[in-house]
Amino acid sequence: MAWGGPGFIIAIIAITTFGWIVNNWIRTKHGYPPSDDWGSTMNWGGAQKQDPAADRKVELLSTENERLTGQVSRLEERIAVLERIATDPAERTAREIEALRDH
Repeated sequence: MAWGGPGFIIAIIAITTFGWIVNNWIRTKHGYPPSDDWGSTMNWGGAQKQDPAADRKVELLSTENERLTGQVSRLEERIAVLERIATDPAERTAREIEALRDH
């Protein structure tokens, strides 16, 4: 086969096309959308075709994330108070407790 002939060009085109087909076959087999010639994801369903279960899952995860973020903040505040109690002198802590009881 001559390296400068048209057969070489056709072979390169055939190899890259075959690679693209195999790549998209593997992507769709594993649940990913196929890609175009430049690697961008193709959206065949358009904006109309969305998975309501996936949207619901994202909403639930966002809600749980907000709840856990709040819980972590409250725990950090409690740890800060416990660290202050553990590192403060005993008489000052006793004075603060007595001051709170007097109110």
